[in-house]
Amino acid sequence: MLLEGIFTAATTPFDADGRIYWTKLEQNIDHYSRTPVSGLVLLGSTGEAVMLSDEESRRVLRAAREAASAEKVLLAGVARESFIETLRLAEFAAEHQYDAVLVRTPHYYSPQYGGGKSNALGILTYYRALADRSPLPVVLYSIPKFTHYDLPVEVIAELAQHPNIIGLKDSSGNVQRIADVVAATRSIPPREVPVTSTFTAFTGRMLLEVDMFPGNFVSTDVLSGGAAVAAPPAPTVKGMRKKPVGFQVLCGSAEHLLPSVEAGASGAVLALAACAPQACQEIYIAWKDNDPMLAAEKQQRVVQASRYVSGQLGIPGIKHACDLNGYYGGRPRLPLLPLNAEQQAEVARVMEDVRN
Repeated sequence: MLLEGIFTAATTPFDADGRIYWTKLEQNIDHYSRTPVSGLVLLGSTGEAVMLSDEESRRVLRAAREAASAEKVLLAGVARESFIETLRLAEFAAEHQYDAVLVRTPHYYSPQYGGGKSNALGILTYYRALADRSPLPVVLYSIPKFTHYDLPVEVIAELAQHPNIIGLKDSSGNVQRIADVVAATRSIPPREVPVTSTFTAFTGRMLLEVDMFPGNFVSTDVLSGGAAVAAPPAPTVKGMRKKPVGFQVLCGSAEHLLPSVEAGASGAVLALAACAPQACQEIYIAWKDNDPMLAAEKQQRVVQASRYVSGQLGIPGIKHACDLNGYYGGRPRLPLLPLNAEQQAEVARVMEDVRN
């Protein structure tokens, strides 16, 4: 699966009683689907995944999949402290046509496998066993701010050799570390992934839609100049191409988006993109268009908002910024608290230039 561009780290909306607000979740996902971002991440840190029951997690994945457009890449955050429960949620995500799973490092026992490669056999075994059995590609997720464990670069390089481990989301906020991971995984043989005629990701749900409408199939005989016949069981899909990609690194900080892609990241999964997807996308597009001055200008535009809203305030700040920017944010779940009046006013101030 191609992991390129900006991915919105979606929030999980709650009503006044603390229950998941399903209508607002569906509306948010539909709204994100109309933005130019490459895809969405459900049940990540921004989605308060650790606050949800297993049943709620499954319902979130199901509801988001039904509301999202087929062209958006869907990543499911499936990490649990239990290996078996992580695998079960990965299997559920596959049943609902997600494109990959995002798996944060298990962290409760991290002191027993921390300290670099020499003490990392447990984490290596965990990810390899998961990748062996997961029906979806695995994206590693290192977020030391919350787990207090940062996947060592040399461990990432070893895991990247597994054919079903396709990338990393790095939320360390360290651009040099991203450059180090890119360098350490550069020798990984490229994998061919399906893309559209414009070289965007060809998702599993797009293929499912083709399955439902056979007119989108084309016979291999026709493609090779032969007579037109009924499409064979394994048809070629109109507009689908193959693109070789290496190990894909996604940054997790809007503040460091531009220097991260300059260092070799293929894109980013951003909490700020939950409330300002267009502003984040504009940075990436300006860089992609080889316009460094415009990219730097767009990057500077989000720095203050990224530092305060997502960096300092976290999920309550992101949710309030969503309320200001046309998405439903609402309250976080306890023990997280909503913003006070002073914080709300400051969010409004720093978000003034990044309204969508």
